Amino acid sequence: MTTTANNTLAECPKEYLLKLLTGKWKPCIFRYATEGPVRFGQMVKLLPEATRQGLTNALRELEESNILERKVIKLKPLHVEYHLTELGLEFIPIFKAVEALHLLPVRKNQPQHS
Repeated sequence: MTTTANNTLAECPKEYLLKLLTGKWKPCIFRYATEGPVRFGQMVKLLPEATRQGLTNALRELEESNILERKVIKLKPLHVEYHLTELGLEFIPIFKAVEALHLLPVRKNQPQHS
């Protein structure tokens, strides 16, 4: 992580987290990575409306922020996998809490069971 990123994290963790996970594809990529290592080709299929360049940029930014790690698998066929780093794993509970908040209006409209 860069010195600037470390300073931002120390000064305002909430702002740092929002910068890390805002962007058109970053939240989706992060969510898929919480389920285990993902390949670029898998993400292309999971996010058909995303361009390859858009995914590449988002992956690169998450990697530069130390949220994802890029690993080249040298087995045939040669491929690349992305998985969460230790820092990325620490964000999972926060991300799940944000997802839960998104579902609150849906829960309010559902019938109550006694």
